[in-house]
Amino acid sequence: MKAVLPFLAILFLAGCSSDNGNGDDTNQMDDDGPIVDDGPNIGDGEIYLGFAPCEAGVATVYPCQGYDMLFQMRLNAFNANAANDIWGWTDASTGNEYALIGLDKGTAFVDITDAENPIYLGKLPTATESSIWRDIKVYGDYAFIVSEATDHGMQVFDLKKLRNVANPPELFTADARYIGIGNAHNIVINEEMGFAYPVGTARNDAFNGGVHFIDIQNPTSPNGIGGYGANGYTHDAQVITYNGPDTDYTGREIFIGANETQIAIADITDKSNPTEIGTLGYANRGYTHQGWFTDDHRYYILGDETDEINFGFDSRTLVFDMTDLDNPVLHTTYIGPTEATDHNGYVKGDEFFLANYTAGMRVLDISGIDSETITEIGFFDTHPSNNTPGFDGVWSVYPYFESGKIIINDTESGFFVVQKSN
Repeated sequence: MKAVLPFLAILFLAGCSSDNGNGDDTNQMDDDGPIVDDGPNIGDGEIYLGFAPCEAGVATVYPCQGYDMLFQMRLNAFNANAANDIWGWTDASTGNEYALIGLDKGTAFVDITDAENPIYLGKLPTATESSIWRDIKVYGDYAFIVSEATDHGMQVFDLKKLRNVANPPELFTADARYIGIGNAHNIVINEEMGFAYPVGTARNDAFNGGVHFIDIQNPTSPNGIGGYGANGYTHDAQVITYNGPDTDYTGREIFIGANETQIAIADITDKSNPTEIGTLGYANRGYTHQGWFTDDHRYYILGDETDEINFGFDSRTLVFDMTDLDNPVLHTTYIGPTEATDHNGYVKGDEFFLANYTAGMRVLDISGIDSETITEIGFFDTHPSNNTPGFDGVWSVYPYFESGKIIINDTESGFFVVQKSN
């Protein structure tokens, strides 16, 4: 790599609102000749383990049911010390599939189209400092990245750069950076409306650490236009254009937040006048962490991050009936087969993909959710040493690739790609 990279990295870390810049690629000199600086170490993308079928309940050392491992990359493949969130992007022009991997020092990008020959394309460094919390979402051909790192703001990265990387892995720079927020725990995007919603910002900001409204329809010129904080700090959230059974809200933009001690529901269609719909609690609350609507918007599936630790439950997942958004009720409770702490979960059709920390990825059949029937139908456990409650293991999963590949980010074991067994 040319010596321009350290210079660009300095500009990047300096905190300007746009991360484009032109560096000087002239090598410095010392008495013995030019000093060649290859830039920061971003790892080499080494594959630790390749394809391993799930046979007799195991894929190499990893317990499994119904899912084969396509490959694994450890954290040192990206010169990282910890992993966190993960998301995916499918290039509509080429059909190629990419993993967007959250790490303590930045975001890595891997082309997983050919799982036998994955390509580590490069890494976008953190905007300011390292943090174990980083979150990524996608709008069109752009990734939007936030972090708990001090003054990080929101990075904007043009994913089309991934189409033609001449000498992977590359050190990437952001295409823009929104600094209307400092740190943020998470980010939500409603792709239908072209808005990004950072949540978990500073608790003393204008919206009490709630949700900020950012227009990203022009992705490299994000425009903050307000927010909502009537229910306090929002740890995680989902924003949907509502098309569920409550016809009072058809076509409205609905925010549902996991707000530490409660679920918060608001109509944010009018960004200048967001309105509270209501709040929702439940028994044996530990930490209201994250949830996701079923595709028909009737049910909201919630994970509480510390109820297993605080109350001794096996993995507990709460399902709320949202038929009446003004009066949601607890529909059923699913108890998993292990003690492991649940983290992020996502719905795809009749399946719920749960990042279950030390128990790995668990796959639940929710086709019988109306009749309160939820059944585990598969899993891939990236943390084989135990299934105890705690925060080691799988942070998040992304199950939305048309190919059926599922990407998993484990805080310690790194990046996995799995797929349903034939």
